[in-house]
Amino acid sequence: MDSALISVGLPIALAVIMFGLGLSLTPADFRRVGQSPKAVAIALACQLLLLPLVAFGLVKLFDLSPLLAVGFMILAASPGGTTANLYSHLFRGDVALNITLTAINSVIAIITLPVLTNFAISHFIDDSSRVGLQYDKLLQVFAIVVVPVVIGMLVRRRSPRFADRMDRPVRIASAVLLLLVVLGAMLSERDNIADYFAEVGLIAALFCVLSLGVGYVVPRALGLSEDQAVASGFEIGIHNSTLAIAMALTVIGNTQMSIPAAVYGVLMFPIAAVFGVVVRNRAVAGATDEKRSLDQRSR
Repeated sequence: MDSALISVGLPIALAVIMFGLGLSLTPADFRRVGQSPKAVAIALACQLLLLPLVAFGLVKLFDLSPLLAVGFMILAASPGGTTANLYSHLFRGDVALNITLTAINSVIAIITLPVLTNFAISHFIDDSSRVGLQYDKLLQVFAIVVVPVVIGMLVRRRSPRFADRMDRPVRIASAVLLLLVVLGAMLSERDNIADYFAEVGLIAALFCVLSLGVGYVVPRALGLSEDQAVASGFEIGIHNSTLAIAMALTVIGNTQMSIPAAVYGVLMFPIAAVFGVVVRNRAVAGATDEKRSLDQRSR
């Protein structure tokens, strides 16, 4: 891949996305964990425990090549993306829960992402000495993740109105930069892109559907409300693909490992939209049936 995209474009894209996240955060978003501990604990358990297991099972089932398998595990360990908040808003999820989960999970990922990546490299790649984590670059990536978030939070604290005005432009810029990063990752492998989509497209789509499903069904089964389950579904199904790509390209220095995140970054948006329509229609149908049942009882 073009070195300028890796050394300049990718860090800028990630920094802008995380700055946008910071603009939407306040210290109260972190304190909200104490107000909704059950919802946060269930969603984080789905993200940190179930999702890596789902990804591991899929890569084993599809017998992916080692580098692509590691790429999927990196993707599974990446926290939710800021776009999850937008989807949750559009489909009437608990946006406050989304913001809290994104904030907490982004901090936790500083530990869990390298741990799971190391496990994946040691498990899937026999000669890990050729493809390993570069911890100085890992620190650089997380500096790009954490510092812009802190700056964004400081901007919001100093000027909430300015932060609100900047929210939409920064979201648009984040989406455009994410698209450019994804296209760049694919362009670098243009000779093999058809093969990668053939090899990775189906599993990426399945992983997205399962991520959204796990994030929604498990919380509902454990007693969370509909809006909390919708928020959890989007949070777990919409990953920070840019961070996963940065991990593969900048920290590990392997283009093939970035392909799963790049393909997922393309597929997750339409799949998440369909998921939103399905769960919203299901909720509306359920409310209608409940109202009809109450009307019949009152007669």
